[in-house]
Order: sequence, then C-alpha cells, then structure tokens
Amino acid sequence: MNRQFDIIIVGAGASGLTAAIHAARKGARVLILEHMEKAGKKLLATGNGKCNFTNEKQGIAYYNGKNPAFVLPALRQFGLKETLRFFEELGVCPKNRRGGYYYPASGQAASVVETLLMECRRLNVNIAYNVGIRKIAKEKEGFSFHTKQGIWESRCCIIATGGKAAKKTGSDGSGFLYIEKFGHKLTDIVPALVQLQGKQSFLKEIAGIRADGSVSIYIKKKKIAEDSGELQLTDFGISGIPVFQVSRYASLALRQGQEVYAELDFLPFLDSDNADDLMNARFHVHGEGKTAAESLIGLFPKKLAHVFLKESQIPLDKPAPSCTAGELGRLARTAQALRIDVIGTKGFDHAQVCAGGVGTGEVNPTTLESRLVSGLYFAGEVLDVDGMCGGYNLQWAWSSGYAAGTAAADVCASLPAAI
Repeated sequence: MNRQFDIIIVGAGASGLTAAIHAARKGARVLILEHMEKAGKKLLATGNGKCNFTNEKQGIAYYNGKNPAFVLPALRQFGLKETLRFFEELGVCPKNRRGGYYYPASGQAASVVETLLMECRRLNVNIAYNVGIRKIAKEKEGFSFHTKQGIWESRCCIIATGGKAAKKTGSDGSGFLYIEKFGHKLTDIVPALVQLQGKQSFLKEIAGIRADGSVSIYIKKKKIAEDSGELQLTDFGISGIPVFQVSRYASLALRQGQEVYAELDFLPFLDSDNADDLMNARFHVHGEGKTAAESLIGLFPKKLAHVFLKESQIPLDKPAPSCTAGELGRLARTAQALRIDVIGTKGFDHAQVCAGGVGTGEVNPTTLESRLVSGLYFAGEVLDVDGMCGGYNLQWAWSSGYAAGTAAADVCASLPAAI
C-alpha cells in the first residue's frame, strides 16, 4: 500500500466513512486507519440493528453541547435533504416511520454500512484495519502517523474516532489522547443517552414495569430538563427513551459532585387539581366496598400502585372511602412526582453516545478545522456535540463528515503536487 496520501482519516465509523467518500469525490487520495477488524461496528448496532439514520425534524433544539449552535453551519451544508439524496444514490431507500424517524427500507443497519463501503471501494478509498496508532505528529508539510504497521503520511488529518460510548464497537476514547497532544482542551466527557441508577429500595418492587409518563431531572433542587414517553422501571433505576433524553444533564452534574434526582409523573395529562379530583372520584365517589389498593386498579399497574400507596403512607387494605383528603392529596403528588435519587449512570458501556469532547470554540464550525493546528479536522462524536434520540447523532456524523471531508479536500487541491 502507498504510504503517502492527501488525507488520512482516523476511524472508519459513520463520520469517518462519510468524510472519506466526500473527500475522494473531490479527487483527494484518502486512507482510513481503523483499529478494529472491520468498519462501522457501532453503526451496525444503531436502532437495535435497524439504523435510524436521520429525522425530518432538525434544528439546534435537538442537539446539545456547550454551544449547540455550532452544528448549524455543517447542517446547512449537508442536512436532511442532502442526507436522503446521498443515501438514495448509494442504494439505501429511506423509509419514514411515525414521528419522522428515517430508517433504511431493508430494516438493516448493515445495508447502510455496506453501501458506504461499496462507495469507498468505487472511489479507491484505502482502509487499513487493525491499525494501532502510537503517535500522530504534525510535520512541516502535513502529518505523520506512527503505527505498529509502519509510518503513513498525509497533508491533512481528520480525527473521527468517536467518543467513549460502547467500547466493544471501537469507541474507547483513544482518539482523545491524540487530540490533547495537539493542544486541544476537552470538555467533561460523560455517558449520554444512558440509563440512570437510583437508590430507592422500592425499585426492586416495580422492576419490569413500562408506563407512559414524564421524567424531570433536578440539580440543586432546580428542574433542568424533562421529557415524556414510555418510562421503563428497573431494579437498578430508570430507563426508556425519555430517561435517555435527559440523562446527559444528570451525568454532567454527577461528574461535578452535585445532588441529582428525578421526578416521575405517571399522570402527565393532569394538573394537580385534576389529579386531586381523580383520586376523590376513585376513592370517595366510586370507592364503596373497595380497599385503597383496589381503587387504583385500572389506573396504574398493580405493583406501581402499591408503591404509590406505601410512599403516601396509606395502608393498602384501608377502606377507600375512609381515606382523607390529605392522604389522597399525598397520593396524587406521589403519582405525579415519584422521586428517584440518582446516584449514577449505567456507564459508557451502556451509553449510546457521549456528552462532551473537543471544545467547539477551538474549531471552525464551517470547515471543522482546528483553530490551533492547520490541516487538522474533526468529525462526529469527538466534538462537544451530542444529539437526542431519533437519528440526530447519525445526522451529525453525516453532516460533520461531509464538512470536514470536503474542506480538507479543497485544501489539498490548492496545494502543490503530492507529497
């Protein structure tokens, strides 16, 4: 294999493959260095193997980081329309499911990976697998990559190594080591889109229950974030998409040693007055001959209802009509604000993405080139950008890969003959 290239990309994931394709389409000679045995391992696992690769709803409201607006220049260059056209050209037929979630019509993430690799082969993009990089050095006319397999050289470098989430897929945080040696500062890197661990003993009683509701995260007793949908209760804590959506805030606060708790609302369609009326109707108007526990049958799962009653200090076998207004008020508040003290997350191995990464103030948002090192670019999860569930992290991979790949290729095209 040739040892000299215009662009060397570190990482053969979603953003790295996209950067390679668009750089090669502009005539650049591209090599991808991948430390795993094959490309796109994390991409293969997205959407439970079905690959929710973008969403019809876009905007900074769906992206997080210290500066969410950082995503806008890349999204303007390569947004939803360009993404759908790109994959249709590759052979992936987009299927729009309920809520604007786009999947490949094949229902297989493997289809996305295979078509990206086919395009890499068509464009003569080289991919070296099982490469252990020892050092990336900035040279006078580019970069040198010192590996166990020898030294490669390039004019530009794109780091697209992912974060630290899902280590078994290759995202082990190794890319951050190279980045820091170039002088870049990293914001706190924590698990995001991840389950949260709670300390309440009643969690074991309600493990396995799934129920519609909302979750709010409180830090220093102030509500920071909330989301709604199907909540999943486990023996260790709370899960489900709404929990994933707010988990980054809990992760960051826990990293900083702050108190974090969640409130779960299992009556999100009611305000407090209507919730009081509901309990009065079930216990007093229609509660004759029923116990407190029996009065909640049909409203909540039985195990969950029992926890609500215990937390409200109402005996399960107490006659429903004899429950006082004060007791029913406590019950309504418990059902609408069941407190879970958050003591941790399930960690990077269970997280879908990371929050944090390369500080975006040190990166040009249009080209994704480092403001500190010329010719060095970033793409994907290594940057301090994390999206919500729903295809947003992959959209960022496609958009940032396009921006970095085309910008690096333009620089190479403007330089004298090959190194």
